[in-house]
Amino acid sequence: MTCNLTDLDSLLSARHSCRAFRPAPVPRATIKQLLQAAQKVPSWCNAQPWKVTIVSGAQTDQLRSVLVDRAQAGHHEPDLAFPTRYQNEYQDRRRACGWALYEAIGVPKGDRAASARQMMENFNFFGAPHVAILSSPVELGSYGAMDCGGYVAAFTLAATAAGLASIPQAAVASHAPVLHDILDIPTDRTILCAISFGYADTDHPANGFRTDRAALDEFVDWRS
Repeated sequence: MTCNLTDLDSLLSARHSCRAFRPAPVPRATIKQLLQAAQKVPSWCNAQPWKVTIVSGAQTDQLRSVLVDRAQAGHHEPDLAFPTRYQNEYQDRRRACGWALYEAIGVPKGDRAASARQMMENFNFFGAPHVAILSSPVELGSYGAMDCGGYVAAFTLAATAAGLASIPQAAVASHAPVLHDILDIPTDRTILCAISFGYADTDHPANGFRTDRAALDEFVDWRS
């Protein structure tokens, strides 16, 4: 099969991290198609370490309520250690993304209360009707997590191709004990991230900006 790189590039360009969703649920048949497409990504030794817990309906509302309460109390217990720090260009990109979001939604620099309210939207899944919780066996360690990173990319691209929006979220995974407990995810699995998904609220200002990407010479080291 011959694939068109231009079409793939267009799909990659269309995908973005959605930060406001409409409440309308996605049909189960569409979710199944999305999952089946994402399943085709490569993995180390074809282990396919990902398990995906899809949360919908009333359980989505229950989970978001508990997570908001936990986040407001300041509890954070991720299974996978968060980065120790961001430096140099990584910090620059992180800040640029944050300020672009705040500018889009009208949060002025220094307004910590407003930025905190926006941060809490992570635990509300930005209003999404569905959230996928991704986990990998503890024993597979960083290689399992690496394979699941490919799955996240495929899931979000498949969602875009299906006319849906999505956003991968590490913040949700910072409350791993809640996810293990409420969703009955065994503790021998590392919870890696959540992916909130559904139909984008295209009128919401939070969806009115896009991040840029580094030029080739910033991340490619040619050796000939």
